Amino acid sequence: MHVHDADPEDLVGVLSLPDADSLVTGSAIRTPSIRIAQDGAVLPESSYTRGATLAGKPLTGLVDPRKALALFADGATIVFQGLHRYWPPLTDLIAELELELGHPCQANAYLTPPGSQGFAVHEDSHDVFVFQTHGSKQWEVHTEDGVQDIEMVPGRSMYLPAGTPHAARAQDTVSLHVTLGINQLTWRGLVERSIGRVLEGVSPSHLPAGYLDDPLSLADELGRRLERVAEQVRNLDARAAVEDDVRRFVTSRPPRLAGGLVDVLGVDALADDTELSRRPGHPCVLFDRGEKLLVLLGDRELTVPGWIRPALEEVRSRTSLTPADLAEHLDESSRLVLCRRLVREGLLTLSTGS
Repeated sequence: MHVHDADPEDLVGVLSLPDADSLVTGSAIRTPSIRIAQDGAVLPESSYTRGATLAGKPLTGLVDPRKALALFADGATIVFQGLHRYWPPLTDLIAELELELGHPCQANAYLTPPGSQGFAVHEDSHDVFVFQTHGSKQWEVHTEDGVQDIEMVPGRSMYLPAGTPHAARAQDTVSLHVTLGINQLTWRGLVERSIGRVLEGVSPSHLPAGYLDDPLSLADELGRRLERVAEQVRNLDARAAVEDDVRRFVTSRPPRLAGGLVDVLGVDALADDTELSRRPGHPCVLFDRGEKLLVLLGDRELTVPGWIRPALEEVRSRTSLTPADLAEHLDESSRLVLCRRLVREGLLTLSTGS
């Protein structure tokens, strides 16, 4: 466990109480983006949702703000689930965190009325970062040194490793906190994925009838098959296996294209002095392919000449630039072509005012 204090404004702006109010009462939010819990139990969706139609087609799971507010007034906690999928500040934060850590991440938030507790003592199977954005909440955290009471207030964040038992209760005012979950990728998972193709080559045929009468014969045959598998595992290309895993992770991230329409409309006018920005949380991973270079850009990938690598490294290292900043690596025509392509692919975006 670790507790850290920062400027409250740095965290409150990520999801404020008015933001939470707007999501519940002023949007068409649907389950499972919201669930409601009380006294340690998740309430049935029918207790806070309604149906509607859109263009003649039925919509289900729409949150009914009157029902939700009534439950909240009665002590229930409103849980915003998967905020990284629909709340821009957390979408950006999670995307950048995933690139920093290399692990899939998620964001939930918990709106709890004064004096209430949504869940009893429990533990999460993944690491979490918690930060308070409104009110205060008293946390009961079970560690090797015993039970610790931590008061979370705006600006305070806390790290809890996977498996840390905890519970939290709002104090005298309404509490709003955000939980970032880190779904760790493990060495076991990487090894399993790496040898998966080898195991796919093992015959799925049945064990021979009668092996119970001659277990040693079965053991001898298993030994031969295990030796073949071991030889194939020894010959695996670790670099290729890692590249496959990196590609799997990067390509499974959602596209990062906020503002993409404006970029597409303005990209043809891009000039050598046009201000460009690296889109936050947008991946850019480079793999050499002899004289070629593989560029992984989330849901897209490019194969370009290898001599472009220094220019792409320059782009990767900056948060903002102009095509002219690549003059050391490319002539004007080439750097304009590259920057226009990277804008179209979503890695770069036209800065406001360009």
